[in-house]
This record gives sequence, structure tokens and C-alpha cells, in this order.
Amino acid sequence: MQEVGEIMHLAGSGRVIIQLSNKLVEGQILCDEKGTRVAKVMELIGPVRRPFASATPLTNNIKRYIGKSVFATEHSPDNSKKKFRRRKK
Repeated sequence: MQEVGEIMHLAGSGRVIIQLSNKLVEGQILCDEKGTRVAKVMELIGPVRRPFASATPLTNNIKRYIGKSVFATEHSPDNSKKKFRRRKK
């Protein structure tokens, strides 16, 4: 895992704002130092040189992670694979 930034604050919309130190892609899962999934990046915002990420929390206790470093998982989930259901006859 590589460190990608620090959680800055919890926005009114319920998302967390992360100041990035390394590049990320939308859909990337972010973890704490123990490997616990903390947030999923939804969009990148701000200046190109020092962007921010808006992420959806994946834990109910996100406030305890504010001010802490987050790390990118090795593999981001592949959003192109979609599940399908068979129609019942």
C-alpha cells in the first residue's frame, strides 16, 4: 500500500475531503494503516498540482479518521463488470 493523502474534514453532504499527495483514480478504495477500508473516491476536485478527492465513507465511525493518513489499495475494483440477473419465466 502507498500513502496517498490525509483526510481533511467531513463535508455537509456526508462525504470526506482528502488532500492528495499521490495520484488516484475515481473508484479507488482507501484504507488506514491497518488495511481497514475507510472510503471510496468518487471524484477528484481542485488544482491539478495538489488535488483533493471527495470520497464516500465506508465506515460508520469516519470522524475518528479525520487528520489521519490514508493508503490506496493495490487493486481498485473493476467497475466495468456488471452482474446480471436471469429473468424468471
